[in-house]
Amino acid sequence: MELFSVPFPSPLSLLYIFLIIVTSSFCCVQPLCHNEESTALLQFKDSFIFHEYNCNKYPGFQPKITSWKPKGDEDCCSWDGVKCDEKSGHVIGLDLSDNCLSGSINSTSTLFQLSQLQMLNLAYNDFNYSRIPSAFGDLSRLEYLNLSNAYFYGQIPLAISQLSNLISLDLSLKIDFFTENNLLKLEKPGLSSLVRNLTKLKELDLEAVDINSEVPSFLGNLSSLTYLSLGFCGLCGQFPNAIFSLPNLQVLRLARNQHLGGYLPEFHSGSPLKEISLSETNFSGNIPSSIEKLKYLTYLEVDNCSFTGLIPASLGKLTRLTDLVLAANKFSGEIPSSLQNLTHLNNLVLGWNQLTGQLPPWLANLTQLTSLVLDRNNLTGIVPPSFFGLRNLKHLGLGGNKLSGSVDFDMFLGMKNLIGLILQENNLSVLTRTKTHNATIPKFEILFLGYCNLRMFPDFLRYQNNLITLGLRGNQLSGQIPKWMWNISLETILLIDISDNNLIGFDQSQLIIPGVSLGILDLSFNMLKGKLPIPPTSIFEYRISNNELSGEVSPAFCNLTSLKFLHLSDNKLSGVLPQCLRNVTNSMFLLDASNNSFHGNIPSLCESGSELRMIDLSHNQFEGRLPRLLPDCRMLEAVNLGDNKFHDVFPSWYGTLPELRVLILRSNRLYGVIREPIFSHEFPNLRIVDLSENSFEGTLPSEYFKIWNSMKAIDATNSSYMNENATLHGKSMSWRGEFVYSITLTNKGTFLSYGKIRDNFVFIDLSTNKFKGEIPECIGNLSGIHVLNFSHNNLSGSIPSSLGNLKELESLDLSQNKFSGEIPQQLAQLTFLSRFNVSHNFLRGSIPIGKQFDTFENSSYEGNLELCGTPLTKKCKNFETFQPPNSISDQVQDSGSSFELDWKFVAIGYCTGAVVGMVIGHYVIKKNPYLFFKTFGLRQHNGRRRRRRRT
Repeated sequence: MELFSVPFPSPLSLLYIFLIIVTSSFCCVQPLCHNEESTALLQFKDSFIFHEYNCNKYPGFQPKITSWKPKGDEDCCSWDGVKCDEKSGHVIGLDLSDNCLSGSINSTSTLFQLSQLQMLNLAYNDFNYSRIPSAFGDLSRLEYLNLSNAYFYGQIPLAISQLSNLISLDLSLKIDFFTENNLLKLEKPGLSSLVRNLTKLKELDLEAVDINSEVPSFLGNLSSLTYLSLGFCGLCGQFPNAIFSLPNLQVLRLARNQHLGGYLPEFHSGSPLKEISLSETNFSGNIPSSIEKLKYLTYLEVDNCSFTGLIPASLGKLTRLTDLVLAANKFSGEIPSSLQNLTHLNNLVLGWNQLTGQLPPWLANLTQLTSLVLDRNNLTGIVPPSFFGLRNLKHLGLGGNKLSGSVDFDMFLGMKNLIGLILQENNLSVLTRTKTHNATIPKFEILFLGYCNLRMFPDFLRYQNNLITLGLRGNQLSGQIPKWMWNISLETILLIDISDNNLIGFDQSQLIIPGVSLGILDLSFNMLKGKLPIPPTSIFEYRISNNELSGEVSPAFCNLTSLKFLHLSDNKLSGVLPQCLRNVTNSMFLLDASNNSFHGNIPSLCESGSELRMIDLSHNQFEGRLPRLLPDCRMLEAVNLGDNKFHDVFPSWYGTLPELRVLILRSNRLYGVIREPIFSHEFPNLRIVDLSENSFEGTLPSEYFKIWNSMKAIDATNSSYMNENATLHGKSMSWRGEFVYSITLTNKGTFLSYGKIRDNFVFIDLSTNKFKGEIPECIGNLSGIHVLNFSHNNLSGSIPSSLGNLKELESLDLSQNKFSGEIPQQLAQLTFLSRFNVSHNFLRGSIPIGKQFDTFENSSYEGNLELCGTPLTKKCKNFETFQPPNSISDQVQDSGSSFELDWKFVAIGYCTGAVVGMVIGHYVIKKNPYLFFKTFGLRQHNGRRRRRRRT
């Protein structure tokens, strides 16, 4: 057998091979971090403060930066969060996100000595509202910059725009529904200046940066862009449709830009879009059927926009969809059956639209659903039994439809994952067992069974220990509230609403309600008797109006330091208000104790820094002088002290309250002449004033008419409703409430209700006093007036033609005076005038004809013997001059003003339509908190079955 021989290498060859191996091994060794960069990192570390209580993220957590220590020749490239270049050893990456950094960074920071940095992530730290240093512009090699949720503040420096290598830029503030303010802003430079040079961008996230401008069209040229998030930026104008067609764009987020308009374009095949979020924008039009071409789309959120038309059946071809949110638009028609093809859906939200038809039984085929929200539509029929087979369902919202029939609540108890259920405000009868076993029921967090014909408190509630909100209003619950009701979910409950039932009391004489986190308690519109229950110290809003409670307000109320809204109206409470109440009212927004029998003087309600916005103490027996609300009630917007026994002159001192918009002092014992204002800026924001049924005398306050500038012409296109907003934060959820002013104007049994008053609404009522003289011509300058009432006085002279300038006027009452002459023809120009009364004067001549004057009845003119024309039977012809008698008592008089008011300008409710919104579920909190504000919530009470009125 022949063997192959291999020549042995020479010594020279061996040396050559050895050198190659050695050289190769040296080339593979990571070079050490440069000393100057190591020093810079340590100095950067030393510029921050670390507190253990800020870093308890989980047991054993240690910030990366705390492990950095100078240890001789130790390589800083091995430090946590540090990445070095494999060849040069320069630091090219620094990831210190969510590492408890607390302090500030300025342009002299040693961070900016790391000139080779390509990636920098400082997100989720606390830089103490410092400015973003312009020295970031010196890090010219940066490709990835993340400063999100780092609590920088102010203008984003232009230097960021010099980072032309940036591929990813994140300056966002990841927000929830309650965020009110932006921290960072883009003014000079604006968005265009910042982004114009960043042509390599693939990811741009500026969520919650205050941009307040239009979206620059050149963003549609950034062909590399894959991710664009501009939510809550104050954007306006029309959104450039070219951005939808960017060839690589996968995620587009524009939510919470209420003034940003636009529409969805016709889509083309090949688009990589996976996520579209347009909630709370002004996008409108239809959803085009071509949306079926977005075959990669998994998330579509267009809630609270202005979309109309049918929900396109083509959506059923987007079989990758996991989230479909179309709530709070104006979609109509039936739910398309093609949606049953979306078998991967876990979130279907179609609430707050105009959908019709029956609940489709095929929805039960979407077995992956965790959220099914169909509230506030016009859906009819029964709840399909197949729904109870949705075993993965966590949230089911069916409230506010026209569903009928009976529902066996035990079927829901078999859905073990169900934590949120809304059935209220249908025509359903919910049947519950009298006894339930704890082990067999789901643990609810959100439960609303209002208006479900319940006759007793459901027994299964005894075993609920995770409830956050419980709504049982508008049922037929009677008898006493059981003691066990106050012990359910003590650690978690934030809201209990058992209003509008037939409950008569409590099973103890002086109820002190327990609770660790109870924030809102509504017991109003029942028949509760006994003493006023004392809520827990955690209470935020306490609503117990329209009952039959008696006795005094306990001084224990003075300890409710979290209380913002207190509703005690329409009871039989008496005594004096505790002097210590100012300990609470100083931080309170609303105090409503109207329609009771309180007496004595009103205690001091404000101290320095008071937040009090509204006071309603009307319809009581308070006496003495009007309360001096100065100088500390400077936030007050509305004061109603009507129908009491105050004996005082006109409170000109209220004129220095800068925010006062509503002043109601009707039906007291006020007297004297209303003197001229001392300063030209008194009552700078007053829009509603009611001084009727007092004893004021002298001439009408013309000098005030001249300076009440807020009653002059206001741009109605920019007006909003008179309201107050407040936010309540709990341990596991939060909500924001909107509190609206309302009034009801009555005219002999006819009601004109202003359920929500616009902030440009202007109302003046000086009726039933002793004013004399003429109506001053300057009244015509208050062209924003909607309601004007000078009836039941001793006014004389002619009706001024300048009233024809009041183009917004809806109601005018000049009855029971001594006016003479003709009705000015200029009044026929008042096209909004729907109520008009000049009865029992000494007017003569022809009644104006045309427009609104063709709608008024005889009663508007009775007692004027020389008036003629339609609608009177007396036709116009030559007539003799009629001289008025000396006293108004010579006339036939009505008993009281022809227009009477029921003032409830603080008829408070959480967001008329959806006032308390619930954020529930880990997924919903992160992806769409607004959704459950709109669906799992309360509405303002409307259509009360009982409402007691004082006579």
